[in-house]
This record gives sequence, C-alpha cells and structure tokens, in this order.
Amino acid sequence: MEANVKGSQQDLDPVAEVGQDAAMGVGPPSPIPTMTEEERQELQVELLRVEDEIQTLSQVLAVKERQLADIKRKLGVTPLNELKQNFSKTWQEVTTSSAYKRTSETLSHAGLKATAALSNVSAAISRRLEDVR
Repeated sequence: MEANVKGSQQDLDPVAEVGQDAAMGVGPPSPIPTMTEEERQELQVELLRVEDEIQTLSQVLAVKERQLADIKRKLGVTPLNELKQNFSKTWQEVTTSSAYKRTSETLSHAGLKATAALSNVSAAISRRLEDVR
C-alpha cells in the first residue's frame, strides 16, 4: 500500500494554497529544523493516512454521484427540468424580495404619472387642433 500511496503523491500537482506565497510552492519543502526524526516519521504516516482517506472519500463520492444520476434518470429528471426548476425558484425569490417590491411599486407609480402626463399632453394637443379649425 505504501508504494501505491507514494505513487499517488507523485501524481499530485504542487499547487500553492490560497494565500500562500507562490515562491514557497517552488521546489521541495525543507523540513522544519526543530523537528525530530520521530516527529517527521509520524507526520509521514499521518500524511499517508490522510491521502488514503481522501482517495476513499473520492471513490465514495463517485459512487454516490452515479447513484444520484441513476435515481434522477429513473424519475425522469433531466438537466433541462432541473434548470427550469432552479430558474423558477430563483425568479420566485427575486419577486418576493423587498428590493423588487420597492422597485415595482416605484415603476408602477412612475407609469401612472407618465400616463397622466401623456393624457394631459394629448388633451392639450386636441384642444390646439380644435382651436386651429
């Protein structure tokens, strides 16, 4: 198993962690000078254990994702149906938000004022046209 885990360590791409200086990601990390050989070995064992757990969890996740896809297929849930449901849910959340309600009320009020103004302009034009006749 140790050879298998070491092989998986070689497959890993040494990518800098978020916030880690990119220069630190170059080259092999140097051991902490105050670390004893026993502590270093314990950390190596812990590293192998955690990597093994990650691999196991990845395999379990892949199985669960296949199970999920199979259940959705049996239920007739398609990606398009999911997209429609997500869109409907999002639209409902938007329309029930206080910002949407305030904006809608403001636009409605503005529309009423615009309608009244256009009506007044129309009436004024009609009166002018009658006066010209």
